[in-house]
Amino acid sequence: MLPKAYHSDSPAARGLCADVLREVLASHDLKTSQEVLNEVGQTLRAKFGVLPDAAEEYVRLLEQNSVVAKTAPLPGINLADRDDLAILGAAVASGADVFVTGDLELQVLQAVGRLQILSPRGFWNKLRSHRRPQKQRPSP
Repeated sequence: MLPKAYHSDSPAARGLCADVLREVLASHDLKTSQEVLNEVGQTLRAKFGVLPDAAEEYVRLLEQNSVVAKTAPLPGINLADRDDLAILGAAVASGADVFVTGDLELQVLQAVGRLQILSPRGFWNKLRSHRRPQKQRPSP
């Protein structure tokens, strides 16, 4: 999700991911791990063709505005992408409430302990459902 907040071929995906990231940075604690930061930089360069300096700047921005958690083991969870275990373990260890990912293999888990796993759209919908409706001001 973090690379798509920076760059995506799909304007809709980029828009949603950018909106989610803005909301998290403005009103929540972004918790990440060094593994995620490394993957974001690599994905921006390899998949989206972002120049190395720009990718590094984006990763630094994320690092400066987040809590970087250490990885913890997750016994009993098997994933095809073993690197995702470290990322998920860091999210659990950080005490995060929600793990937002576009990875379908992780989304299928739905939760690990008290950590809820949501797609960017699912997280956005959750945020929107918890907002209180604004009071209407009487017309003058």
